[in-house]
Parts: sequence; C-alpha cells; structure tokens
Amino acid sequence: MLTITRLSSVCLVFLLTLFTAGLSAQNGEVRASPAASASQTLGADTEITFNYSRPAVKGRTVWGGIVPYGMAEGNKYSNDKPFPWRAGANENTTVTFSKDVMVEGEMLPAGTYGLHMIPAEEGEWTVIFNKVSDIWGSYQYDESQDALRVEVSPEEAPMQEWLTFGFDDNTASSTEAYLHWEELKVPFAIAVVE
Repeated sequence: MLTITRLSSVCLVFLLTLFTAGLSAQNGEVRASPAASASQTLGADTEITFNYSRPAVKGRTVWGGIVPYGMAEGNKYSNDKPFPWRAGANENTTVTFSKDVMVEGEMLPAGTYGLHMIPAEEGEWTVIFNKVSDIWGSYQYDESQDALRVEVSPEEAPMQEWLTFGFDDNTASSTEAYLHWEELKVPFAIAVVE
C-alpha cells in the first residue's frame, strides 16, 4: 500500500510539473520571435558572437513592409525621431568581438555593439555598430554613439522563413558574416587584425 501511495505522489508531482510548464508557455513566456545566437572563431582566439531574436516571415512583406527602407518614421517610443532597423526583433541585436577586428576593411575595437541596419530599396545598405548595446530595439538609437558604419551590398538568397545570422567563406583569419531573412542575404566581411 505504501508503494502505491509513493507512486501516486510521484505521478501527481510529474503531472503538476507538466501542467505548470504548459501554463507558462500560454502566459506569453514563449516569444513569437525566439532568442538565438551564432558564433565563430577567427585566428587563434578571436570570438564573434551575434545575439538576436528571430522573427518569422509569416506571409508578410518583409523588405519595404514590416522593415521599412531607409530610417523608420519616428514614433512615441523614439520621441518622434527616425531610427534604423534593429536587425532582428525584441531587444537590440548585439555582436560581440573578443578582440579588435576589421569589418569591411575598417578597424573596430573589441567589445559588444548594438547592431543596426538601414535597408535600401536599391543599392547598398548601411550596417551600424553602435556602442550602446542594451536598448529595446532601435527606438533610442543615438548616432553619436556609432563606433563604425559600413556600406554593403545585399544579395538575393533562397527563402529563409526565420531571420538568421551566420558565417560563410571561412578562412583561418576571416569570414563573411551575414543576416539572412526572406529572400535576401546581407553579408559583411570580418577579419582578424594582423
């Protein structure tokens, strides 16, 4: 009889745990744009890490739709000041470099940066590495805190439902980092400082 009681207690605790976990997911703890990260090592010990949230296309018009071309119009969250795209969803997308690197041939000191982009309908996009990396989205973006801006050319790419960051064309000392979403890839070259 005692064994059955213990077994019943264990089963009850297990079921309550499952029920509680299910309620947590229903109470909004599971985000529509889940958190993700992507990392790459260059050279002997130069670490690159992107931390971001991954929105999905969900049948929407992405470029020129939910992500405007140029700076987004100001709103109440930005004090009516135009702002760039946060290169993801939710909190500010960040990129961390453990050592100084070259981005598109320009020096960028080691550190963690807020990553923002200014999409263009035609021609080059602006990729921004901002010293402020702990804001929500890009609403409070401050251009005076830019550490580096580079111009890059987006490329057509196979359909990618969920926004992702990754690395292509890796060598021992360089890589092509990219943002890929919908049918567009935005690459930018990163290399170790020699």
